Amino acid sequence: MSTIAVLGAGPGLGMSVAQRFAKEGYAVGLVSRSSDRHPGYLETLAPTGVRTVAVAADLRAPGEAARALTEITSELGPVDVVYHGSGAHDLSAPSVGILETGPADIRRAVAETVEPAAEVASLVLPAMRSRGSGSLVYVSGVSALVPLPFLGPYAPASGALRTYARTLAAAVAEDGIHVGSLVVGGLIERGDIHQMLTEPGVPAPYATLDPDEVAAAVWRLAAGEEVEVVFDVLSQHG
Repeated sequence: MSTIAVLGAGPGLGMSVAQRFAKEGYAVGLVSRSSDRHPGYLETLAPTGVRTVAVAADLRAPGEAARALTEITSELGPVDVVYHGSGAHDLSAPSVGILETGPADIRRAVAETVEPAAEVASLVLPAMRSRGSGSLVYVSGVSALVPLPFLGPYAPASGALRTYARTLAAAVAEDGIHVGSLVVGGLIERGDIHQMLTEPGVPAPYATLDPDEVAAAVWRLAAGEEVEVVFDVLSQHG
């Protein structure tokens, strides 16, 4: 049985990805910062009959990615697919605009997005290259492609993450490994931010994306059918 590690599991896209791969028979390892909702996530996956495990870890903290992946591997076996879903900027988080962005802001944003991505790759790629198979899918924000000044330091950080994913893809393609770039611009339905911004009587300020449709794109990226998929309803609706 193959295994997927869903890094950055949440009620929107993360769980849609988990369910999409579970339906294909993948064992599923979920990783999120808090364990509060893990019982519900595991209950949602139970009807699929696949083996599952949930680990609480903050991937931005040193050693946490290694600990989480070790726990998943010990429970489910070698990781065949990694979905790294923590690269898209949280639209609810306070941020300075690009004109107010300084070097320290950019260093912090890159540390939050690109450094965890590189750490995860360093942890899983040796085994994948040895086997001659495996996939990583990295999620970045649409500010990697279009100017969104209000995102401040997270715009260049998203660009760096996308470039890292595309460059890594070129480097490991001959080893039989697929690295996909998923660029997301829009509010993911059922996700935490979508729920917060769509309270009764409060119109959502952003256009939305169906997480099941996006999860289908993650499947294609992991299979090597595409190198990059872009979902952009954010910049189009300014």
